[in-house]
Amino acid sequence: MADRSRTVRISLLTALAPAVWGSTYLVTTEFLPPDRPLLASTLRALPAGLILLLLTRVLPRGAWWLRAAVLGTLNIGAFFFCLFVAAYHLPGGVAALVMAVQPLIVMVLGMPLLGARIRAPHLGACLLAAAGVALLVLRPDAALDGVGVVAGLLGAVSMAAGIVLTKRWGRPEGVSLMAFTGWQLTVGGLVLLPVTLLGEPLPDRLTWANVGGFAYLAIVGALLAYIAWFNGIARLPALTASFLSFASPLCATVLGYLFLGQTLGPLQLLGAVGVIGAVALAQRGAGTSPGTPRTPTASAAEGGPHGDDDEYQHEHGRHDAVSGLRVHPSSVAAPPTGPVPRPPGPW
Repeated sequence: MADRSRTVRISLLTALAPAVWGSTYLVTTEFLPPDRPLLASTLRALPAGLILLLLTRVLPRGAWWLRAAVLGTLNIGAFFFCLFVAAYHLPGGVAALVMAVQPLIVMVLGMPLLGARIRAPHLGACLLAAAGVALLVLRPDAALDGVGVVAGLLGAVSMAAGIVLTKRWGRPEGVSLMAFTGWQLTVGGLVLLPVTLLGEPLPDRLTWANVGGFAYLAIVGALLAYIAWFNGIARLPALTASFLSFASPLCATVLGYLFLGQTLGPLQLLGAVGVIGAVALAQRGAGTSPGTPRTPTASAAEGGPHGDDDEYQHEHGRHDAVSGLRVHPSSVAAPPTGPVPRPPGPW
């Protein structure tokens, strides 16, 4: 019972991240300069990542340079780019429905990379979530566009691969969650920066509302939200975490109703119930089985010793003589190359 309560608590905290992301549409339409999606993505990721790097003063070491680049590209850079291409070519409801295949991709990738098994409740949750999203956001005038559909599918693959690889690799021993998040946001922002400069003109002027909107996206929508998200991925089964992303269209719908005068009919309410039901169904069997002790050698990403103690990480670090950045000797060691052993059962 204690393990189940812990899983529910972590799930609720993790769901705050996609819920915050669901507010992006409202902030973008009401506070940001029009028609600047790539600029919004870059300013959402890069400043937040640089702030975290300055606060933690930790750089990757060894194999983690490549791993951080891969995770940052998948979780942030490529995902944001595909998301906005899909948004430009598809109605919002269709784009959200295409992205709803993400948990299914997580299941497929999780078999070879995490040793996970697909179970009937997981398949049922995928179908229920897709139906719920369709009822929640689709409109009768929805239209398909080949470029948008492909971009949406690639975005779903990018996010799913990022979730699975984040779960598989964890994070280096002795590296705090803030530093780990900073690496990925910085990489994602750097990936987006040249695309933004080449693909979008900069606005002629910025109002204080624009500045506030960009600050919200960077601090709340990226820095805080992604810390919560990566913490949840480390502590929850990959599939469970992927289903929590459906809090995003749910929150966007509620905010549209409250602040933008959008209507909620019986079908939208039924869709919301379906999404919540899918998330609950995906939780079945999640977490560590009762009575199963945690391995004492678990990595920091799995909540091992000092895994969440940022003060400990800083007190036991050292400064690199060349860069002046704090580097942990333990991060030089190669992290586990396989998934953390789990007791038999669902993800």
